[in-house]
Amino acid sequence: MKIGKNEFKLEKRTSLSGWQATSIAVLAVLMTLFLFGFIFLQAGISPGMAYREIFSYAFANKHGLPLTLNRFIFLLFTTYAFILPARAGLWNIGMTGQMYAGALSAFAVLYAFGAQQSKSLELSAGLVIPLMVLASMLGGLVIGAIAGYFKGKFDTNEIVLTMMLNFILFWLVSFMIKEGGLFMNPGGRGESFELPPSVYAPLIGGVPFTGLVAVLIGFALEFLFDRTQLGYQIKAFGKSPRAARYAGIDTFKIPFMVFLLGGAIAGLAGYHYFAAVPGVYKIARNYGQFGDLAFYGIICGLISQSNPLASMPVALLFGGLSIGGRFVQGKLHMAFGVDYALLGVLMITLVAFQFFYRYRIVRVSLDEEDGHA
Repeated sequence: MKIGKNEFKLEKRTSLSGWQATSIAVLAVLMTLFLFGFIFLQAGISPGMAYREIFSYAFANKHGLPLTLNRFIFLLFTTYAFILPARAGLWNIGMTGQMYAGALSAFAVLYAFGAQQSKSLELSAGLVIPLMVLASMLGGLVIGAIAGYFKGKFDTNEIVLTMMLNFILFWLVSFMIKEGGLFMNPGGRGESFELPPSVYAPLIGGVPFTGLVAVLIGFALEFLFDRTQLGYQIKAFGKSPRAARYAGIDTFKIPFMVFLLGGAIAGLAGYHYFAAVPGVYKIARNYGQFGDLAFYGIICGLISQSNPLASMPVALLFGGLSIGGRFVQGKLHMAFGVDYALLGVLMITLVAFQFFYRYRIVRVSLDEEDGHA
């Protein structure tokens, strides 16, 4: 495109530094806020005031910040569950089902100890909480392993298979918590029994210990991908399964392992949201909303270029905007769905700006070209 004595061209990038990727992401966020500002203007609301309310509630308010951090932890687990297979060139769309399996497994531990009979039952936190965490990981692991086995053994389409598993686990949760289900609330409500206070998840600075677990997993995954033989094999398989096979890499093991590990991490998301978040401590009747939220892990993974450490600020931003958007929706009396609309615009913009991860705009002076000629 020519403008005056300058011509602007697209040039494919040969590399992308960390600060360049960050700059592009920041520009995408600013563009999102600019575009969504027109929605506030249409509603007769000052965009500046609306954004001030969103960010102050999500990141500075004593009530909003814990909600943001809990949402951030949940999104981190689901993002990691997507990133692991994504590094191998595979799509894990089954974080929702793996999360449900994790939650059911954690509550199965409580059921085995008789927690469904009385909320005031005294249980040993030192024994029951670790068992719940391990059970949640095992539950998600089993569902992930199903997808990994069929992908590795029969090259089954992992997208279709994981989506089918999502539906199966959704209705299994419904069966377990509704009337006649093993985990049904004693009061007959369409939700699970509640955790006894004796096994509430320990809090660190007002945030469940799962937050520390999520951060540590992020660093562990970074180490796995960059410093281990398995990480090298995962990346090689992601580049070309056929070339990986010729290089002696087990093309059954890699899909099986990444889905197995991804499922275990997604299972932790189930434990976190239904058994560790203050004020919840049960599988609520609206559990499907949390299942839908798990899909944002896909977007966070794509935006962060499947980098576990880069996914942390992305997940924090998504968590804050979803909490702050819901708050502003009520405070400013806006229509339902402002939070989802804001996240939707953000997702579209961030994905669109990924174009600049691969290409850059360069300016060429036409006078300079003439001089060289």
